[in-house]
Amino acid sequence: MRQVVREFQQRAEQADFVAVIDDAGSHTAREMLAEAARLAEVMFPGAAGGTGGTVMLQADNSWRTVVGSLAVGLSGGVLAVVNRHTTRAEFAAAFEDIRPDVVVAEPSAMREWAVPELVPGGAEDTALDGWSVHRTLGQPDVSRWSGGVLIGLTSGSTGRPKGVVQSEEALRYAGTSTIEINGLTGGDAVAAIVPLSSTAAYCFGVYLSLLLGGPLVLTAKWDRAVALRRMADAEVRWTMCVPTMALQMGAEAAGSGILSGVRAITVGGGPMDRGALARAEQSLGTKILRVFGMSECLGHTSPSPDDPEDIRLGRDGRPFPGTDLRALTPDGAEAGPGVSGRAQVRGPSLFRGYARDGRVEPPALTEDGYFPTGDLLMTHEDGTVSIMGREKDIIIRGGRNIDITEIERAVASYPRVARACVAAVPDEVLGERVALLVVTEDGGGIDLTEVTGHLESVGLSKTKWPEFVYGIEELPQTKVGKLDRSGARELAHRLRARHPDPT
Repeated sequence: MRQVVREFQQRAEQADFVAVIDDAGSHTAREMLAEAARLAEVMFPGAAGGTGGTVMLQADNSWRTVVGSLAVGLSGGVLAVVNRHTTRAEFAAAFEDIRPDVVVAEPSAMREWAVPELVPGGAEDTALDGWSVHRTLGQPDVSRWSGGVLIGLTSGSTGRPKGVVQSEEALRYAGTSTIEINGLTGGDAVAAIVPLSSTAAYCFGVYLSLLLGGPLVLTAKWDRAVALRRMADAEVRWTMCVPTMALQMGAEAAGSGILSGVRAITVGGGPMDRGALARAEQSLGTKILRVFGMSECLGHTSPSPDDPEDIRLGRDGRPFPGTDLRALTPDGAEAGPGVSGRAQVRGPSLFRGYARDGRVEPPALTEDGYFPTGDLLMTHEDGTVSIMGREKDIIIRGGRNIDITEIERAVASYPRVARACVAAVPDEVLGERVALLVVTEDGGGIDLTEVTGHLESVGLSKTKWPEFVYGIEELPQTKVGKLDRSGARELAHRLRARHPDPT
């Protein structure tokens, strides 16, 4: 973080400015830097600049996360961000992989995570207006991260959190590419409404705002009305969110155009329907950009705000300049336009590797340096791409593979549907059957006949129709606001057990 913090310092020295607007009010750049200097001294007492270590920080959506970032940059350390809702077992696993020199969190989190027990004999102090700082007594060594400066946790296929190690060069490339694509300029305000404990949210929230040298607008807890008003009042020019948030804000705006001053809202991380997004952006008065990216290769596709609606909302943009994205067919050949294949990516925002046993475990790349994303990708003649779903997002019913993304897209095109998720439920004869979880626009009920009638009208093969439909108030979400497919699957199983007959 050293480079972006140094640039932030220089701007603040020239003229102070509002750096953060959160639930506590406004905070200037000089105030943030003074607090960061105090935190750096608490974390690494008596150490000269550039001798910092690895800091595991409870990243909440407040001024504290920005101060923590500045303190790590001032000390030349490495920042690992963790969500307050991380369980004790998840934290212990992450701690084992990261082996931080310092943990900074609110006292209740320290107790729940049993931090003193993980490092007996460590030193404790306070900073950040009452938060705890727990230091180990070893000699910090950030060279073990092979140039990485940020470690964000992402859930793995095994359920164990994976620490994704990113370099400052990767953060800067992803941030500057986003700035250029969206036409942002120095001093512009951006908002972070997704929890900052994810790699992507941190990059396109904290790091992006430090690059711009303008206000970072934050909300501690997701509240669509508060988020809309705060962004409008602060004249925010850009933000990133998950589809659920965009649709909820669109409903809250009720056609007022309250975000007409926003250049664009970048949306990714879940199933998206062009019609629903179009209604949301019209209600908000801005442009929505449907994008594709991942913690391992940050934000690597995006359309432009000036693209037509069918590109902005119907596809997933085009690769950032300098990023290569390709699709491979089952025989290993590169798929041509209009042909779906396994996605692979390489570029400047590719991660260093995963945190394992206190150091970087390099990623498994192809011989020519591509990282397999686990997604199905289709390219188009004009260079734009469409993500067709995850390679593993299939239901096997009676030996037939069914793509859940295809069903979700067809269901989401029904005007009454606000959000939908397809999940497999077990069946003794067929192995798996198709269940559908639905959140309606009007909050009213919806049944199987209504859904299948729509699917027939849009031409979806009857072999892919869901056999169970459950209307719910909201889809399960992860800690960073994305669709929680595991949680959705568990919910579908419970509903199936309670209501065995199709409904």
